[in-house]
Amino acid sequence: MFDLLIGTALAEDPAVVETTEAGGSGMILFFGLIIAIWYFLVIRPQTKQARTHQQMVAALKKGDQVVTVAGLHGRIAGVEESVVQVEVSKGVKVRIEKDKVTRIVTEGSDSANAEDNKAKK
Repeated sequence: MFDLLIGTALAEDPAVVETTEAGGSGMILFFGLIIAIWYFLVIRPQTKQARTHQQMVAALKKGDQVVTVAGLHGRIAGVEESVVQVEVSKGVKVRIEKDKVTRIVTEGSDSANAEDNKAKK
């Protein structure tokens, strides 16, 4: 704040005017660098993750074993336009929005093996 007042008071000196102009372009460069870092550390990874999730949701099909946002494990019994029916137990089907499916569980993963062991008991 005081630098602004001192710069205004000494505006008659050409050396002071040149330094303040150079500082302004340096500030613009600094903010540009901050925006670039923010883009590569936050925005770009988030859009990449969203794109991957959209592709996974579009590829859902009957018989896939899935996990929902709420942690509900089950097998897809039916696929509609924006809703999937997830069978969580024999004869128990739950309708869930497609975008609330977090991931597809593959046969070789630990979650699938643990769920199969519970079903056998």
